[in-house]
Amino acid sequence: MAVTFLDNISLKPFNSFGIDVIARKFSGFSNVEQLEELLALNSLKEILVLGGGSNILFTKNVDGLVLKNDIKGIELIKEDDRHLYVRAGAGEGWHPFVLYCLERHWAGIENLSLIPGQVGAAPMQNIGAYGVELKEVFEELQAYDLRDHKIITFTLNDCEFGYRDSVFKRKYRNRFVILSITLRLNKKPVFHTSYGAISQELEKMGVKELSIEAISKAVIRIRSSKLPDPAQIGNAGSFFKNPSIGLASYNELKQKFPEIIAYPNEDGTMKLAAGWMIEACGWKGFRRGDAGVHPKQALVLVNYGKAGGTEIYDLSNEIIQSVLTKFGVRLEREVNII
Repeated sequence: MAVTFLDNISLKPFNSFGIDVIARKFSGFSNVEQLEELLALNSLKEILVLGGGSNILFTKNVDGLVLKNDIKGIELIKEDDRHLYVRAGAGEGWHPFVLYCLERHWAGIENLSLIPGQVGAAPMQNIGAYGVELKEVFEELQAYDLRDHKIITFTLNDCEFGYRDSVFKRKYRNRFVILSITLRLNKKPVFHTSYGAISQELEKMGVKELSIEAISKAVIRIRSSKLPDPAQIGNAGSFFKNPSIGLASYNELKQKFPEIIAYPNEDGTMKLAAGWMIEACGWKGFRRGDAGVHPKQALVLVNYGKAGGTEIYDLSNEIIQSVLTKFGVRLEREVNII
């Protein structure tokens, strides 16, 4: 099938904030051959590869080529006594992929249920939720090098995963197109129920015997109760990262703000709940025009209809300054700004 370009296409359907910006040229690819053909035909300098568009805020039109990654396919490539190695195309939806694994009783990503976006975005920011991060089950990924025009395999170490971070957000930003990822899932589950409200939710559900299916259902219920559906209200989930500070600084903050919420990190620092600080600054439920802060979760910025990306970005700047003034802590955005 011959590849084609579309001119001056609105990206509103392709980003979960529902921001109406224009791409100068647009196309999609479902395999490497199509990607290479599109790149060979392209004359524009700027190239932006889109997955599910669920972690992006457009603040301007894209004066270049936007490529939609639609590479599909899920396969069990090998297994041993303890593990199953599962490869998924970058264009698969993340949550449908989680459900696919649950149906087969493949354990390890049940806590990551209902995270929006596509599989290819998962390693870009090392997605995580409820005490589990992608890096814990990550085996390798394949990516196409836009500079050297070849396929590269990245191991766990190569990706340099951090908190909502990887080499693909830093030194290799905009250089690689993720084609597929391979996860190392467990035949015998290891349950993670201590983080957040999972235990309480399982109790509410009347779960007597713990299973990965029950944990997934609990996570889905919690997320659905707190986070708006992008199909109803434009948003990108958590807009800010939870910041970490040293123990001494945390103890000082705790004296000033006894109710502050924090969790210990493995390195001895403390991770602060950004949502709590934003709420403490009075932003929860704030709305200006169609840009706002969600009334149930202060970490989530929302587009109630026709807000522009700059309005949401400016609001995020005000929130960052407000938290810095009150707590002396600078918030970082989790969402990619274009």
